[in-house]
Amino acid sequence: MARIEKIELRMVDLPPKVKRTDAIQSFVSQETPIVTITDADGAVGTGYSYTIGTGGSSVMRLLADHLAPRLIGADADRIEAIWHDLEFATHATTIGAISAIALAAIDTALWDLRAKRQNLPLWILAGGAKDRCPLYTTEGGWLHIPREALVEDALAAKAKGFRGSKVKIGRPHVSEDLARLSAVRAAVGSAFEIMTDANQGFMVDEAVRRAGRFEELDLAWIEEPLPADDIDGHVRLTRSTSTPIAIGESLYSIRHFREYMAKGACSIVQTDVGRIGGITPWLKVAHAAEAFDIPVCPHFLMELHVSLTCAVPNGKYVEYIPQLDDLTHKGMTIEDGMALAPSEPGIGIDWDWDAVKARSVPEFTREISA
Repeated sequence: MARIEKIELRMVDLPPKVKRTDAIQSFVSQETPIVTITDADGAVGTGYSYTIGTGGSSVMRLLADHLAPRLIGADADRIEAIWHDLEFATHATTIGAISAIALAAIDTALWDLRAKRQNLPLWILAGGAKDRCPLYTTEGGWLHIPREALVEDALAAKAKGFRGSKVKIGRPHVSEDLARLSAVRAAVGSAFEIMTDANQGFMVDEAVRRAGRFEELDLAWIEEPLPADDIDGHVRLTRSTSTPIAIGESLYSIRHFREYMAKGACSIVQTDVGRIGGITPWLKVAHAAEAFDIPVCPHFLMELHVSLTCAVPNGKYVEYIPQLDDLTHKGMTIEDGMALAPSEPGIGIDWDWDAVKARSVPEFTREISA
């Protein structure tokens, strides 16, 4: 029995590598909760999650005061039981971002521990469908970036072998979005994918209007066109356009995904380990999506999502947004625009613990033990 004896909590505040803006907000900081779990045999697993600049202190207090102490003495191999116990313990605050982000850091640490104990990389342990996945890049497509720079970034990504580029949409008038996207399409040709992301910035009528104008560009998808809780609006939009509609980064429950898929309100699922509550629910959403013939293209966290995208047969793309470089010894391996699944046991992240400790916020550094 892999009985848990110690939990270490840290939070690292990582500034974005580039300025990140979208239709409704700016990504000002990646507050990164990091949970390390040690069992009675001395095996260690590390997990993490993130915010985009708010809520990190609340996540850390939830971990320290309520969730981590419940882990002491638990059998680390019983990941499903632990997940449900912690969800029930936070029932009064679920389903919500703070509790999901906290659960995600713990659950990911448990999967890392399990994979290391079994001497397997996560992508094999979780399914092993394939050993690599195509990449698309987001870092050059933010809303403030001029049209010419969008084109340059997309051409550079294409030259590196990337399969596509994401361009943020949500300029005040549809003509502005259309001009930016048309310039990219003219430069990259018809075979290179253009993904778009509205970050929940439209109302239904405007989303229907813009989707209609964009159809001539043969977009890979329109991501988060509407508020995430407007399922009926997504049904109406999906029925109005041939362009795939992508959702998921702002959903925090497997049941939310169930409703979207059952009602035909989406074409692509973008579930995020850090927001759905960890690897355990992520895999459930991915397998449910397979039953609906829906591809999974996870949001952010490429260093972790490469393993999960490779684990399942309907994993289609990994989103290229590097963010952990300052905390790791090596980054994700890329060959000809493909992200390669890590070969080492665990979740495949080679933490630089000197860097992690140096950048940890002292207020939130804590050890809990038996």
